[in-house]
Amino acid sequence: MNSKQTQAGHISSRNRKRLLITKLQSHIIFVLVTALLLLPAACQRAPQQPSTPEAGVIKIGYFGDLSGPTFNFGKSTINGVLMAVDEINRSGGINGRKLDVVIEDDHGSPERAATLVSKLINEDKVVAVIGGGASGSSLAAAPRAQAAKVPLISPSSTDPAVTRTGDYIFRVCFIDAFQGDVMGRFATNNLRARKAAIMVDFNNPYSRGLSEFFETSFKRLGGQIVSKQSYAQGDPDFRGQLSTIRSLEPDVVYVPGYYGDVGLIAKQARQLGITQPLLGGDGWDAPELWGIGGDALNGCYISNHYSMENPAPQIQAFVKNYKSIYGNLSPDAHAALGYDATRFLAEAIQKVGTSDNQKLRDALAATKDFQGVTGTISMDAERNAVKPAVVLKLQDTNYVYQQTIAP
Repeated sequence: MNSKQTQAGHISSRNRKRLLITKLQSHIIFVLVTALLLLPAACQRAPQQPSTPEAGVIKIGYFGDLSGPTFNFGKSTINGVLMAVDEINRSGGINGRKLDVVIEDDHGSPERAATLVSKLINEDKVVAVIGGGASGSSLAAAPRAQAAKVPLISPSSTDPAVTRTGDYIFRVCFIDAFQGDVMGRFATNNLRARKAAIMVDFNNPYSRGLSEFFETSFKRLGGQIVSKQSYAQGDPDFRGQLSTIRSLEPDVVYVPGYYGDVGLIAKQARQLGITQPLLGGDGWDAPELWGIGGDALNGCYISNHYSMENPAPQIQAFVKNYKSIYGNLSPDAHAALGYDATRFLAEAIQKVGTSDNQKLRDALAATKDFQGVTGTISMDAERNAVKPAVVLKLQDTNYVYQQTIAP
């Protein structure tokens, strides 16, 4: 190949590149011009497309202890929440919109609970938050929800201080003032107790509150508190406190704690020869309790939110459906409260037809006679559920219904 041919070849190559570039530029210009010409028509069609959050899913948040010291509370509650969400979505959603749950594990840490609520509100853009099984976590998280004006609904935080955080904080459970009074009345009227001892978890707002209200009720009815012993969640040995209690011979021992500690307390109490009934609250209600305490729990009594033995069709349908979904697992009170909290929120969204924070808050606050699994729920002035409690006797891994006590 001579030099002219070589030069001609180079010129031809450059020309081909220029031609390709020119064609590409022409194509780009054509696309841009076409887009500009079609823009007015596209703008006219835009309103027909779903362009606001109201046309999509409704996002709600959940936080709870799924892996910490009270993990059963969180797992039972989220089971109830998801069961309710599935039923709502299968029936067409809320005004045609499906519910979506953003789930967070607070590991039983109040500090983490507060951080997670901020994340659910600011990053996930949820319209409301369900959570705070333990009162300590709810007390830490509630100020974040209140500041953002996003409703927070606690299924099972019974400390009265929780909803006093502000007007965007709700609960579907009764409060400790009522629950403590229930067991004070039951101990006096049904068990004929005149002397009581108390074992209280001094770091736990739930335990301290119940202890205070039980003591007030029991004394008002003529009873005497002969001893008040304290412990911390996770302690392995309670024999010192129990030995003191044994020496004073109370008629009953009130232990308003969580299932992990209560099981050990019951076992060690029986080993020391304490045969009197131990009394407690809804914090005992977990399958793990029996694995820890075993037969030592027989003959004890607790206040709780509902009884699976209740023959009401709504409750029996809930129990049957829950068992069919979760491998024949019996729904404890936390599962039922999670279910009720979700239904309670969904009904309010349905009523207002929007997820506007203020309107949703107002609808929740105005709720009267909501038919829940755990009872008929009406909100009082402090956004607490006004509803009855049940007393259950623990016997051979069962919770045997004793009576219903109204507010």
